[in-house]
Amino acid sequence: MMNKKILVAGLLVSVMLLVPINSAYSNIDIQIDYKPIIKTDPVNPSGVTFMKKFGGNYTDSGRFVQQTNEGGYIIVGYTDSFGAGGSDVYLIKTDSNGIRKWYRTFGENNDDIGYCVQQTTDGGYIITGEKDTLYSSDEIGDVWLIKTDSTGKMVWEKTFGGKYGDVGYCVQQTTDGGYIIIGVTYSYANYNDAWLIKTDSNGNMEWNRTFGGGFNDMAYCGQQTSDGGYIITGKTASDVWLLKTDSAGNKTWDVTTGLLEFDEGRCVQQTTDGGYIITGYTQKFSYAYYFLIKKNSNGNTEWNRRIGGDYVKQTTDGGYIITRGTGGFGGDVLLMKTDNNGKKEWDRTFGGIIVDSVGYCVQQTTDGGYIITGDIENSIVNFYNDVLLIKTDKDGRPRDKSISSSPLLRFLERYPLLNILFQRLTSL
Repeated sequence: MMNKKILVAGLLVSVMLLVPINSAYSNIDIQIDYKPIIKTDPVNPSGVTFMKKFGGNYTDSGRFVQQTNEGGYIIVGYTDSFGAGGSDVYLIKTDSNGIRKWYRTFGENNDDIGYCVQQTTDGGYIITGEKDTLYSSDEIGDVWLIKTDSTGKMVWEKTFGGKYGDVGYCVQQTTDGGYIIIGVTYSYANYNDAWLIKTDSNGNMEWNRTFGGGFNDMAYCGQQTSDGGYIITGKTASDVWLLKTDSAGNKTWDVTTGLLEFDEGRCVQQTTDGGYIITGYTQKFSYAYYFLIKKNSNGNTEWNRRIGGDYVKQTTDGGYIITRGTGGFGGDVLLMKTDNNGKKEWDRTFGGIIVDSVGYCVQQTTDGGYIITGDIENSIVNFYNDVLLIKTDKDGRPRDKSISSSPLLRFLERYPLLNILFQRLTSL
């Protein structure tokens, strides 16, 4: 019996050594080959659904996704695999089935990162992020604004900043054809302040406003509101911060919400009733949770739920869709749907058997489903990430089958320890 076991193990290792890596662990622009994990009874999804990843041999990240006018998707993030050196802004365009049509990189020798992209009224794209930064430092870098045409070719670029680090986290085309950027400045603040920049249609600054005091003040997300002003969320000191301005960027009001000792709002959207929905994160020592807060039009709290994530959007039924990572070793992308009172209707998790994955952005699509972007580890050997793109149906169900053409690879998906051995042996 022992000899038979040794023979079987030897045959498996021999097959592993002969089969080339031609799976989601190494290929660029292919569908993920392992079955997603779904925390509900698996049923066949309706409509177009898929799970894709994009990247190279190093770390690549998707930070924002939007459905485009013709039904495809535009993704922005950063890449260490391609470009001029360091990290470069990574812009990917796909068709409605998630098949990559083209990609562009923007950057120089230092780290350049894209945090947000929006399709503009001329069919092109506007991107914001940070340029010439040192990723672990706040002492260098500028807000970067990039305008492209419909094929992703740069039309113009602008930088805003001073002698220290300045970052653009969110951008939106405004009703007058210009752009609003929400971010953080270390150059024009006592420590760091929220920064609101308004430009014309050519990216020339019309005005800018800083908000904050002597504390650690951050702005991560914002948008133009129905009255022509702007709403911003982030943190001030250690509280969730919601700030409303008029159309010229002058503060109308602001409110703070203290939950534990370290609180920050990660995303805000104006709701159909004129109020605001905020999601974010709160922590005290080792105790932490995400939250979802509904405010009225004056910033007063209507309700607060201990669920949430890094990104939230109101859905066509009046509820909310949220994404984030589940955290921990082998963490997965979490997609959560609530009703209009913030009560959870369902949640789904997507990911591999061991590899980590996280969702940074989610949008509802025209067919009622959802598109998510984020990161997934491309190998449990080197721990580099790829851009992750997931399309689900209206109930959050993605493609529920493996599509690998190799029976061996499908077999290994179900046995993590053999998978580890396989990758290590074939990487020698």
